[in-house]
Amino acid sequence: MQDHHPPLRIIGIVGSLRQGSYTRLAVKIALQGAEEMGAATRLIDLRDYDLPFCNGEHDQVDDFPDALRLKEEVSAAQGVILGSPDYHGSFSGVLKNALDLMGFDEFGGKVMGLVGVSGGALGTVNALNDLRKVGRSLHAWVAPQQAAVPQASKHFDANGRLDDSDYEKRLREVGREVARFAYLLTSKETRAFLELWENAMPNPGGEHR
Repeated sequence: MQDHHPPLRIIGIVGSLRQGSYTRLAVKIALQGAEEMGAATRLIDLRDYDLPFCNGEHDQVDDFPDALRLKEEVSAAQGVILGSPDYHGSFSGVLKNALDLMGFDEFGGKVMGLVGVSGGALGTVNALNDLRKVGRSLHAWVAPQQAAVPQASKHFDANGRLDDSDYEKRLREVGREVARFAYLLTSKETRAFLELWENAMPNPGGEHR
């Protein structure tokens, strides 16, 4: 699929700190979809990062090695899948804090995919819509496809497998879509077209007289 080397790097960020997190399982499945498209993937589990609470200072992360590590890992990726549980009708605070510690340098111009899980039957519509707004604010290209697993405890077994093939298909499709769009945005042909477009002479017939 790729026209460059090394392959696309797609990361998945788990916005849950819970032991045995269903969000983690959902993100893993989405990353499998990206792998099917030839991408190299990495799971970023925020449980493994000692992050400060964002205080709005631009140099805050300089004193926190894990914050710098997170920024570097996101910067090195061409696509990002964000996963979150539904907490009180929105996405998790730990994910919001991690995103607040980063910015345009890490997310600008990259493809972002969204997946979520919930304990209730209503799913994560509001949580994923809120994440979609954050993604646009970070100047990311948020993929149209998103996936959620409602009542997650009823659908994941002890081995992390889903009992619903439709949910699994949708999660994998998020990963595939992120990989497809990331490929398009990083391919030589697309870059050449964008350069021609940006350098094209203005249309003289487009002026109003």
